[in-house]
Amino acid sequence: MSRKQELLKRHRRHKRLALLAGLVLLIVIGVLVTWWLPLLLAVLGWVAHEAWFADHLFYSPKDDYLYRFAADSEVPNVRLNGEALRLGDPLDLTGDETLVLALKIKSSWLGRFLDPGVELVSDQLRDCQSFERGVDGVRYLNLTGLGQALAGGNLRVRGRFCRVQGQPTLWLFRHSDARRQRVMVIAPHADDAELAAFSLYSQADDAWIVTLTAGEIEAEHYQQMGMDRAEAARIKGRLRAWDSIAVPRWGGVPEAQCVQLGYFCLQLPAMQAAPGQPFASREADMSDTRLFRQFNPMTLPGDADGAPTWNNLLADLRALLLQARPQVLVMPHATIDPHPDHIAAQAAVLEALVGLEWQPSVILGYANHLHDNDRWPMGNAYSGISLPPLFDATQELTPYSLELPLSVQRDKAMALGMMHDLQPPAPFKRRLRRWLQQLLAGRRWPAEGENEFFRKAVRRHELFWRRDL
Repeated sequence: MSRKQELLKRHRRHKRLALLAGLVLLIVIGVLVTWWLPLLLAVLGWVAHEAWFADHLFYSPKDDYLYRFAADSEVPNVRLNGEALRLGDPLDLTGDETLVLALKIKSSWLGRFLDPGVELVSDQLRDCQSFERGVDGVRYLNLTGLGQALAGGNLRVRGRFCRVQGQPTLWLFRHSDARRQRVMVIAPHADDAELAAFSLYSQADDAWIVTLTAGEIEAEHYQQMGMDRAEAARIKGRLRAWDSIAVPRWGGVPEAQCVQLGYFCLQLPAMQAAPGQPFASREADMSDTRLFRQFNPMTLPGDADGAPTWNNLLADLRALLLQARPQVLVMPHATIDPHPDHIAAQAAVLEALVGLEWQPSVILGYANHLHDNDRWPMGNAYSGISLPPLFDATQELTPYSLELPLSVQRDKAMALGMMHDLQPPAPFKRRLRRWLQQLLAGRRWPAEGENEFFRKAVRRHELFWRRDL
């Protein structure tokens, strides 16, 4: 069982105990006071839960985030003068650097009911990066794109439903521009490349998109159209296979450089554990990957028998790496993103590189899922992305962030809208919860789509974690 599954199991256990205690209390109130009061309190309690306590947050908002960055990346003599962020010494900034600012943030009483955030204000831009309700700890803001305002003394920092306490710490990371190099994005499922890296690959001089699985399971939306479980899974897999080839064209990637490997969703960890054994789809009643590879512009080693094995996956990846010769590999970060297919995808690429005659120079890791917080990135679409919650400073990390022009953000939203898996309408309960949160908690959702990823992924930044090879 993964850490996230353990956290979710514990959360549900605590929730059941709280519901049981609440039920006992309501019964006591009904007996001692009046019969209708428990009904009213139950309705009010449910409304309060949906508006303010429905987030999956598996840590205390009072916990400090713990990051460790290279010591030579810290900028000395940075201070807050009122709201103005000041540099003690001049910095040579081009505007393309990744800048990270650590602040101690304490929520106001309103910030327990409305999402607290830190506003970053310059002459050209106003951004707000949001955090957990009731926050009282160290958080890390993404100042990428604000370098010129910072260098010019025009950047102001102010709390919204929270207070900024103490003095800040600033880190500066200089990187070569990945967009000017050959890039290969590894997507465990169709839409992972767009969620994490649409801006990067759509602006790259030369980009490849390689999708490992068809993502065919959980096809209830298609079962509602009258299909049985297996047929629904197969058509969902075919649609997502098509998406993985077609949607990157919207971002300017040539069709010849979009590849779907067609392995089966949530079977990558099992394949890794038994490399020579084929693992059929859990729901599509099929054990041949070639149905989902039919749109590929090239023949790969796994096409010979269509067997869904780890060995075939490694052979496919090696062939693609040798053909594309990417300088930058973009793939899930194995410790920050807990999805089992994402962890296995990263492991497969690293294993495929062992002994290979071509080696990339940089890996950029991304996280489309988190262990501890299902809402991150918090806040509204089109705002910046702060660094995610992290509570283990044993690993030194190097953030690499890109700023997205508004036109690219809109193109990214349209790319997500083309993805069939993000198109089904939200369930009634989720729509009701959102209405209550909009009414009582001041939250907003984008008009581009109902899926939560339209809020999470269409942002002013894309954030990666760089590792040099």
